[in-house]
Amino acid sequence: MKTVIYGAACSLDGFIAGLDDGVDWLKWSDEVAALSAETFAAVDTVVMGRRTYEVALRLGTRSYPGVRNIVFSKTLAPDQHEEVEVIADDAVSVVREMRQEAGPGICVMGGGRLAASLLAADLIDEIGVNVHPVLLGKGIPFLAHVTRRIDLERIACRPLQHGCVYAYYRVIRSD
Repeated sequence: MKTVIYGAACSLDGFIAGLDDGVDWLKWSDEVAALSAETFAAVDTVVMGRRTYEVALRLGTRSYPGVRNIVFSKTLAPDQHEEVEVIADDAVSVVREMRQEAGPGICVMGGGRLAASLLAADLIDEIGVNVHPVLLGKGIPFLAHVTRRIDLERIACRPLQHGCVYAYYRVIRSD
């Protein structure tokens, strides 16, 4: 069974983007690049929602190399996005099936709504977050509409450049 990892950067007050999907406050560094490389070495698939994909496009990232790239969207035309697979089906059902396949893991890239739906369906195994030293006040939540308590076990926590803090957790399941 594949491990499903939710990876994101967020502000100290829990937003992954501003209301306008702005991420100009993100601090990129060699340490963050190394963390990203570690994550991509442990997965064979990256999944994201349409809004996260559109932000990545604006930043010049069309896809993540070396892994299968999936965008869940009911509005994007699949034939116009050659670098990624656009899937209009329910993300929970698709990820549930993919999780049962053999192979490395699945990374849920950004996307607080997508991650929250997968977390609600008990499909997220680990959460990695790079917390930035900024308060946005409003924006797109790190996890939108979590409806129940979910306990986590800390695997790692360390300071990064620019005052950021990286924390990595395992979801504790009661079963």
